[in-house]
Amino acid sequence: MEISEVRIKLCEKNTERLLAFCSVTFDHSFVVRDLKISEGTRGLFIAMPSRKLMDRCGCGCKNHLRARFCNGCGQKLDEHRAARDDAGRAKLHADIAHPIHGSAREQIQDAIVNAFEGECEKARQPGYTCRYDDHEDFDDAPLSYGQLVGEMAGYRVHGPHAVRGPHLETQTVAMR
Repeated sequence: MEISEVRIKLCEKNTERLLAFCSVTFDHSFVVRDLKISEGTRGLFIAMPSRKLMDRCGCGCKNHLRARFCNGCGQKLDEHRAARDDAGRAKLHADIAHPIHGSAREQIQDAIVNAFEGECEKARQPGYTCRYDDHEDFDDAPLSYGQLVGEMAGYRVHGPHAVRGPHLETQTVAMR
């Protein structure tokens, strides 16, 4: 696994522990966005992107696990309905993407910490602009897996669409 790019977006100084957001590109072909860089008790901590866990009330309405009352019917909800970890803390979020092995986490974390330190140094320079939200020119980007398979099957690739054969009037297939 090659980490081809790490982009950092520094947060305002008035946040307590959150220092920055970042995105990591793997092998020039897969991006994971919205990783968080926080100041932890033992130094910098990299949090993987996650989503809030929800449950349903008897009326069928979805509610966050911290909600005390249902958003739909107003019924009081059990405050201890969230699953707990080994330390007894409520599990309120689930990772969307995360490394499987400790060595992969360490590789990702090292790359992010190095990029964060570099971005902090750049931010001290006059005329600094954050390039986190810059969009790439996809004409120069390598082909996606779907585009590569389409080309191998005889399709010509035009942006998000592929066209079979040498003539444009043949079948158009959306590549997703």
